[in-house]
Amino acid sequence: MSAPDERVALHPRPSLYTYALRLRRAEPDGLLPKGGYPLPDPPPRRRGRLGWQAARTALGDLVPPLLTAPDPVRAADELHRRLDELGAYDSHVQRAVAELPLEDEATARAVARRLVRVGSSTAAVTAGLALLARVGERQDVRCLMAIGLLRDLTDLAVHALAPLDLPAAALLWLARHGRPEEVRRLVDALAAVDHAAVRTWLRTAAIRPRGALAPSVARRVAEAVRLDALLRDHPADPLLLAQGAALLERMTSPREYRAEILDYRRAVAAYEALVARADRLPATLDHYALLLSLAVDLHSGPSFHLDWRPGRREALLDTLEAVLSAPAWAAVAAEEPADPALLHRARWIRRTARIPFARRPGTPPRLRIEVAVPDPAQSAMVETRFLIDGRPLVPEAFREGPGDSPAALLDRGLLRATEEPRDVRLAEAYCTEGCCGALHVTVSREGDEVVWGGWRRPAPSYGPRPPRELPEIRFDAAEYDAEVARAERDRSWVWPAWATARLIGAGLRERPGLLTRWDAESGRAVTDYRSPDTTEVYFTFRPGLAAGREDRDGPWLQFVWRIPEDGTPPEERAAAALHRLATSDPKTYAQLTGGTRAEAERLGIPWPENR
Repeated sequence: MSAPDERVALHPRPSLYTYALRLRRAEPDGLLPKGGYPLPDPPPRRRGRLGWQAARTALGDLVPPLLTAPDPVRAADELHRRLDELGAYDSHVQRAVAELPLEDEATARAVARRLVRVGSSTAAVTAGLALLARVGERQDVRCLMAIGLLRDLTDLAVHALAPLDLPAAALLWLARHGRPEEVRRLVDALAAVDHAAVRTWLRTAAIRPRGALAPSVARRVAEAVRLDALLRDHPADPLLLAQGAALLERMTSPREYRAEILDYRRAVAAYEALVARADRLPATLDHYALLLSLAVDLHSGPSFHLDWRPGRREALLDTLEAVLSAPAWAAVAAEEPADPALLHRARWIRRTARIPFARRPGTPPRLRIEVAVPDPAQSAMVETRFLIDGRPLVPEAFREGPGDSPAALLDRGLLRATEEPRDVRLAEAYCTEGCCGALHVTVSREGDEVVWGGWRRPAPSYGPRPPRELPEIRFDAAEYDAEVARAERDRSWVWPAWATARLIGAGLRERPGLLTRWDAESGRAVTDYRSPDTTEVYFTFRPGLAAGREDRDGPWLQFVWRIPEDGTPPEERAAAALHRLATSDPKTYAQLTGGTRAEAERLGIPWPENR
């Protein structure tokens, strides 16, 4: 059966493909619909009745014989009818069909095309799209673009499109999901094949700072505009080059549960095109921070795990080091701007610049622990990174979030190996462990070795199969102890407000009764990435705690005491803060941030007017 073959369907309801085409042809100026089209009302689909295992078994029995039948048209129509009767959830149909063995790809392709073109239920079209994701050809692109305009089917169509036409898949995704409104202008320019307008948009878009463009949107933009080709074709445009670097930097962020850079199929080509022209960027603080952020990720972040040719990643780091070592760039790093935010950023550059380029000859150590502090202009957290034989562990083993904070792992000595095995959380999902899990390991000492084993982590959210099993990792005990001790002592990455927070946190752990006397608990001291020069002390007020009659189900209120940087040494600021916490009730000078108005009024504490 050829791609244009669209014999009359045997189903009374009009096909979803025909419905989508009719709506598309009615669009003014040929623009793509914002957010996609809704399904016909009422939607032609059955409410799911089967659980996953039951659906998987039923579909495993039903589908394979029909994918080898002599008449693909009859087989597709029979499969359509049987899927409607089965009533499985569409997501289960997609997962089950994606797992099935395909003995006859040509017949499977013909069945899939029939289901997508004449299918009148989402279950039937979903099965067709799941098959085309595996056996589709270039001639299926136009059909996939059309059916993907139905918002309930967009993501499935994008998945099927990506191997065939990555820019088209990205355009379809942006039309459905692209935010903010500014992205809509790019969608219109791409749909109109207006290359000049596309370049204009990219040169002026608000990609940074502080996550103006979400990482998933940044990836789809890069795919849709063919970023690597743009950078190669316009080498004399430094603004375009800077914006391309910003897109890559956004994709390395863990803000959306996993680093999008690992799903960007053209990432290596884009890095190659960017770094080869990095010396054409003007030497500014922003450009320095941008290139340094990319270098850190190439060194110890998700970008390390891209499909690099041997030695190529190291060569790109050498090139970036040469660029940033040039006199004009070195002068930028040495500046002391008057603006506090810029000053903090310049000092971050000086603290961080040694890390990605301090590569040692020979075999890398079995374990290297590093602290990655993000560009202060970006919305990201400080994380602990673990390099096993030179390879970053967390991006490879757990893609849902970054390594835990050094305040949790290093300041508390959790990585130390003792005779008693200890469960240690190495990384947490971006949304918190309670939502999407975390990466846990059991650290134990066995004679002259330290063992990381007993791994615990959730199944990934980006695929139907469980993650591969993580092996035990064994370290020489003496070398392990020395590396953990070195990492705990290392203060080269610390800035004053963080140093103050560490000292206050240590004081609260050493003196647990310091807050208890004020009916307070859970004292912790941190710095917020949105205000890195401010130390924040959090605590929870629970009436009766000091007298030992606290009611865990009773009222509670959360407070934060913010201590701005004032130029005094961290040791002095921390000592003064601990003294104040010991001598005066912190509820009188901290800000109420959590709880309810009713509980605050019941406890006689004013509720903030701005909450």
